[in-house]
Amino acid sequence: MSSLLYVCVRPEIGAADAEHASFRRALGVDVVDRLDLLDEPLDDKRLQGYRGIVVGGSPFNVSDTVKSAVQLRVEADLERLARRAIAAETAVFFTCFSIGVVTRLLGGEVVTSTPESASATVIRTTDAGAADPLFGPSAPALTVFTAHKESTAALPPGAELLATNDSCPVQAYRVGTHLYAAQFHPEPTPRDFADRMTFYRTTGYFDPAEFDRVQGQVLSASVTEGAELLRRFAETFA
Repeated sequence: MSSLLYVCVRPEIGAADAEHASFRRALGVDVVDRLDLLDEPLDDKRLQGYRGIVVGGSPFNVSDTVKSAVQLRVEADLERLARRAIAAETAVFFTCFSIGVVTRLLGGEVVTSTPESASATVIRTTDAGAADPLFGPSAPALTVFTAHKESTAALPPGAELLATNDSCPVQAYRVGTHLYAAQFHPEPTPRDFADRMTFYRTTGYFDPAEFDRVQGQVLSASVTEGAELLRRFAETFA
C-alpha cells in the first residue's frame, strides 16, 4: 500500500488512467493508489493509512443546474474529504472541479464569469504563497495548465490565497496546514495535457475548430512547476 492516494472523479476511463499516470510521475513516487469515486463511494476505512491524497479533475461543475445522483454523491464525498483535511487528519491537494466543492463548503461563491480555456498560464504567488512550503520555492510566478468553465469568485472564509492572475483571481489557496486547493492542473506535462484534450474536444474548453492550433501551443509550452508543487506535497506529507 502506498502512502499516497489518487482520487479520480473523471467518467472517461482513458483520461482517468492517463491522469493517474501523470500524478504518479509528478509526485515522484513509483506507486500511488487509486480510488475511482464515481464507482466506489468514499469509505473512511478506505482512507486509513494515507498521509497524502490528490484529487484529479473532472468535467463536472459545481455550478451545474442539473446534476446526476452520481455527481451529487461525488460532491458530498469530496466535502467529507475536505473536512478531514481541514481537521488535519489527512493532507489533500484538490484540483480543478474540486476547488469549487471546497469553496462552496467554506461558504464561498463559485461563478462562471472567469473561465480559462485550455492553455499554459502564468500565475503569481502572493506573500502567503511565497512563504508556503509548497508554493514558496516557485515564487514569484509559475506556469501551469488551465482549462475550466467555473472558478472561485473571491477567497472564501478561512482560506489563505497562495496564487492568482488577472484572468482568474483565485488560482490556489490553503486552509490550515493540510488542505490545498488549486484551480489549475498541476500534474500534466505538455504531452499529457495535449493528449487529454482529445477526450474533451467538443466539451467547451476550447473551440473544436482550433484543436490543432491549441494543441500545438500546449505542446510548445514549458511547464514544469506544477509537478514540482506535487513533489513537494509528497515530500512534506507522505
